[in-house]
Amino acid sequence: GQIQGFFDIPVNHLSALPLFGQYYNDMHFDTDNLVVVSPDVGRAKAAKKLSDMLGCDLAIAHKGRPRHNAAEVMGIIGDIKGKTCIINDDMIDTAGTLCANVKELKAMGAGDIYVCATHGIFSGPAIERLNDAPIVECLVTDAIPVEIGGKIKTISVAEEFAQAISAVYHEEPVSTLVGGDFAL
Repeated sequence: GQIQGFFDIPVNHLSALPLFGQYYNDMHFDTDNLVVVSPDVGRAKAAKKLSDMLGCDLAIAHKGRPRHNAAEVMGIIGDIKGKTCIINDDMIDTAGTLCANVKELKAMGAGDIYVCATHGIFSGPAIERLNDAPIVECLVTDAIPVEIGGKIKTISVAEEFAQAISAVYHEEPVSTLVGGDFAL
């Protein structure tokens, strides 16, 4: 949202959170045993929005950096023990930090773990790491073409992009907006 202030023309921030919310609501989780987990403090606001959409609790991972290019979960703010967790992130590159977070959540007693992210970049060993991780699935938007299969699934943002483009073309307000961090 803040980046909109840097443009001299109207822009719309498109967020995939409504798509992720609908996807997980359609799974009919027991919301008393469901928690959205922010992978770090910086993603807490988006995770709170998703937890509100799902009507469930929120937890926040506190990460430390013991050395350059390394991150580890130092603690969790919130109750995850025995609960189904949905980790909501903006992008997954090599999946190293994400998989370390998943491992730590499991060690802290988390139940099933789902992952969703706006941008599945998946460089290097990311796909192998995710398929080997103790997660149920990893859901990413199809804004970036990715190899799917195994635990990796995509959700289409085509309709949301089409609505935004149509609204701009017809000079109408955009009613539904997409993805974690898209700009049009």
